[in-house]
Amino acid sequence: MGANLSNIDLIVVPRPIEDYTTSRVLTMEHISGKKITDLSPLARIDLDSTRLAEQLFRAYLQQILVDGLFHADPHPGNVFVTDDHQIALIDLGMVGQILPEHEDDLIQLLLAISEGIGDKAADFTRRLGEPRSGFDERQFTWEISDLVARQQGAILEQMEAGRIVLEIARIAGNNGFRMPNGFTMVAKTLLNLDQVVQILDPRFDPKASIRENAMEIIGQRTVKSLSSTALLRAAVEVKSLIEKLPGRISNFLDAVAHNELSVKVDAIDEKLLLEAFQKIANRITLGLVIAALIVGAALLTRVETSFKIMGYPGLAMIFFLIAACMGIGIIISIVFYDKPSE
Repeated sequence: MGANLSNIDLIVVPRPIEDYTTSRVLTMEHISGKKITDLSPLARIDLDSTRLAEQLFRAYLQQILVDGLFHADPHPGNVFVTDDHQIALIDLGMVGQILPEHEDDLIQLLLAISEGIGDKAADFTRRLGEPRSGFDERQFTWEISDLVARQQGAILEQMEAGRIVLEIARIAGNNGFRMPNGFTMVAKTLLNLDQVVQILDPRFDPKASIRENAMEIIGQRTVKSLSSTALLRAAVEVKSLIEKLPGRISNFLDAVAHNELSVKVDAIDEKLLLEAFQKIANRITLGLVIAALIVGAALLTRVETSFKIMGYPGLAMIFFLIAACMGIGIIISIVFYDKPSE
């Protein structure tokens, strides 16, 4: 981490003392200085607080968005001002990591927050994680958009990048969306960092710092992607593709030549759909027959005849009974046999 931050002149990372460090105890170089909370108002006059706050925030943006390894516990007790007016990050017993595939989306998310573009912030949050069962996308998007929009109108002293990111993690959890493992640690780190930079410079604007440093961070990420290891990995992938390409093209052309090319489409079951339509048509037809029997029976009750059942015209009563039996049959079929498919 000290090597990663060597390009930022006002940030110091004490090195571990190997002979006195174990898996349970981290011993680091001695730093001569004071915690930022212990600085007297007179001592702060000699500090370039604005520059210190900017470089500290810049250091954490680089750790999270470029290096992928960051000091995860920057509370005021772990941030020292050295005797030569530099910032020292002590106690690296807790660190966090960001997967390379999440870094670009995290940059876009922080930029969307800094610009107050709520819908974009929701989009890049979705790209960072994955939905779980019961995910309410509409509510999720609305809450994040509202959060970012409200922060855009906040006064300078109330702007806290860490609190916004932590609130996004809470919104995601409440709406059934799983964020990557390191996201909550990033949010807590930024939340602690907000407190530290506010002590150094109460007028510090984290969102403006994100916008100002975005191009440099993107440039560093581009250089990192062009490293020898990354280029070697890409070359191996291209070599594998080139080796397999002729065989795949040959197989494709053979399939086309022998009329064996097929496309698999995950569609609905046509047979099941036709059976469902047939059942619906049968029910409608049966319903029309029952209605016709009832209407016919009602008309026949006005026709005088010697054949009677229970004092009513016999033929009309027979039609009524047939219609009643058919109706009961439909009800039994619907209740006991029309089960929803699992």
